Amino acid sequence: MNNQTKPIRVLVAGAGNMGGSHATAYHNMEGFEICGLVSTGKSKELLNQKLGGGYALFSDYSKALELTRPDAVSINTYPDTHESYALQAFDQGCHVFMEKPIADTVAGAERVAEAARQAGKKLVIGYILRHHPSWIKFIEIAQQMGKPLVMRMNLNQQSHGYMWTVHRNLMKSLSPIVDCGVHYIDVMCQMVRSKPIQVGAIGARLTEAIPAGNYNYGQLQIRFEDGSVGWYEAGWGPMVSETAFFVKDVFGPKGAVSIVARDAGGSGKSSSIDAHTKTESLRIHHAELNEQDEFVRPDEWLDMTDEPGHQELCNREQAYFLKAIREDLDLTHHVQDAVDSLRIAFACDESVRTGQVVKL
Repeated sequence: MNNQTKPIRVLVAGAGNMGGSHATAYHNMEGFEICGLVSTGKSKELLNQKLGGGYALFSDYSKALELTRPDAVSINTYPDTHESYALQAFDQGCHVFMEKPIADTVAGAERVAEAARQAGKKLVIGYILRHHPSWIKFIEIAQQMGKPLVMRMNLNQQSHGYMWTVHRNLMKSLSPIVDCGVHYIDVMCQMVRSKPIQVGAIGARLTEAIPAGNYNYGQLQIRFEDGSVGWYEAGWGPMVSETAFFVKDVFGPKGAVSIVARDAGGSGKSSSIDAHTKTESLRIHHAELNEQDEFVRPDEWLDMTDEPGHQELCNREQAYFLKAIREDLDLTHHVQDAVDSLRIAFACDESVRTGQVVKL
């Protein structure tokens, strides 16, 4: 068996929502072989059971790395571990797939990117929307609406039960507008392909359940060099409203394109992981008027009925990771985009905390 067909031995760190989905992808794909599952709690046992048992289980990541000697590591833990886990993996000569964000500081993200370069190993960051055909289409149509663009997006989550535990743990190291915001900042940057020049943001702490000084609701605004502007809003918690929690809307001089998710945007869906990536349909509006100032063309609807679900998207991400390793893809732009979107998100975080507009 040559190196091109030999399965990539992967150690999976983190066995929650995303770790479970990525482990399922590795379990079912011919190109990968799981050599261990790592988590501090019971999630690894539950995941192992779900995958039919038989995988080596570890509570200590460093020990697991040392004992399994993997070809690749999949990091799906809380963001405050991302930098240290990635640096250890590169130090041991592993490729790394990592859930976003790349680190919990900008300097940390730059250290991870540099470590990947120095080790000559692949680093793929889990920007799931980059693998979603409907989102790719949404970005492509937005780019046809002229300049400047106005981009309006949110994902508020009325979390309770298990998801509220996850969100509380996430907020020990990151705010919602940083953790979720990197996805949508990345989307905006792809739509305008222009340099972001300044950000402003507001935030509020609506619960005693998170540390003082942190906030569980935030809204950011970005101004780009070409005159485009965008906002993104994210709130987590049992008090969050489900009215208009799902807005994905872009307009420019030539018209507008919007994601209209009638089902995923419905009541009770704001904390559903599967609903977060659903588009269902794209509504395209043309701004062109006739002599009577009436619209020349009716709105178009693109139905995305065959769009992939959450697990299929994770499968696509891992197929891309495998391709990057096997075909030695140049991931310079992929990694730089992840660092840049995090830099913008942290500038927004700074704006919340200082009350000042931050120039980039």
